[in-house]
Amino acid sequence: MASSAKRRAVDLGETPEENEHSSDEHPEDDDDSGEENSEASDEDINEEVDVEMEGHNISANDFNGIKKLLQQLFLKAHVNTAEMTDIIVQQKHVGTVVKQADVPEDSDEDDPDEVFGFITMLNLTERKGVQCVEEVKGMILDHCEKNSAPSVTAQLQEILCDASKPVGLLLSERFVNVPPQIALPLYKHLLEEMVDAQKTNKPSGKCHYCLMISKTCKEAGKKVPARGGAPEEEYTFINAEEEFFYEQAVVKFHYSVQGEADSCLGGRWSYDDVPMKPFRTVMLIPADRMPVIMDKLKEHLTL
Repeated sequence: MASSAKRRAVDLGETPEENEHSSDEHPEDDDDSGEENSEASDEDINEEVDVEMEGHNISANDFNGIKKLLQQLFLKAHVNTAEMTDIIVQQKHVGTVVKQADVPEDSDEDDPDEVFGFITMLNLTERKGVQCVEEVKGMILDHCEKNSAPSVTAQLQEILCDASKPVGLLLSERFVNVPPQIALPLYKHLLEEMVDAQKTNKPSGKCHYCLMISKTCKEAGKKVPARGGAPEEEYTFINAEEEFFYEQAVVKFHYSVQGEADSCLGGRWSYDDVPMKPFRTVMLIPADRMPVIMDKLKEHLTL
């Protein structure tokens, strides 16, 4: 699979608006030109270049890149991301990393092992008792209790404890300027890998539910009318395609990460100078609803 994208020469996590203030002028004879020359230098470095991306099987070389993306998702949560990355790397039969295609061997700027994104599924039920798995489940149940009705928490806890209906943690992370169109082939390939894993009785082969933690945000103080007349909050998904998963979720809730440092939008948390508050949105989706979601992805993300 391959897809074109724009990549910042310095920082993949930058947002477009962070470069809008670069100067187009290059003063040469000004005693105070040091700062301006620095701005000009930044402008040269931050130029956009076309990058061709492609999917690869996950390998040990991807450890640091995957861990960085997991830290982008979990932030300061008490989750052992190093252990989780180890599991992802060792689980070779399920999962894909997105990298730049055809990096020149003599390139000084491009790292051939740089991970732009990844997708995988971790079967939480099969890995019961593993530290990072128990930490994720505990974190989710704790946030659910604080942000949902008691009946929702009870439902989620019952599902997570039901060994007869395995729950898989669906992880799909990428840098903000990787286009959403890359998600379609990634999800398609993941589902094919899971079918093959089920046939050969490998981990993560069969999941009755998919659990997702999505990066979301909302405009500070903004609410939109609900059908019943009462206002409800409007959330924006950083990975836009994850809204289709949200529509099919049987359990869903949001929790704020306002107090935690986050770099997934360049640290500014604003769109067009509108202040945004960062959240995480938890969704539990029955596996039999994946065909509906895939149809939506094909409709909206076809390259």
